[in-house]
Amino acid sequence: MKPTFKNRLAWEQAQVLMQPAMLRVIDNIRKEIEASNWKGTYKEVTEPIPGYHLCLSHANYQVEVDVWELCYKVCFLEYEPIQHIFSQQDEAAYPVEIDTRLIDDWGEVDWQLLESKAQQSVRKVFSTLPE
Repeated sequence: MKPTFKNRLAWEQAQVLMQPAMLRVIDNIRKEIEASNWKGTYKEVTEPIPGYHLCLSHANYQVEVDVWELCYKVCFLEYEPIQHIFSQQDEAAYPVEIDTRLIDDWGEVDWQLLESKAQQSVRKVFSTLPE
């Protein structure tokens, strides 16, 4: 889903958070793969938003996870697009609220909280995989 921001400040805050979130999500994916029986690869996708999907496989199971969606769960408050009711005019848009706890008073990233949220987001994916 394409996130939409309520104002320019929220968009700027997302710009500050998205690259660090991506780095922490990717590193936590690596750690989870190393500790599991699952094999992981990445593939580039162009629709609906250019980015990457994590392709997990184990035995007869294959699971594909949108890496941006994991980053959105880290950066935004209560990001659950499946529960969102779409308008017919803009099915790809999803209004988001920045988790401002991730940015300190000086505009710097709170790396500890970012790491914690990234771990939580990635662990949730791995905890729901079939045995």
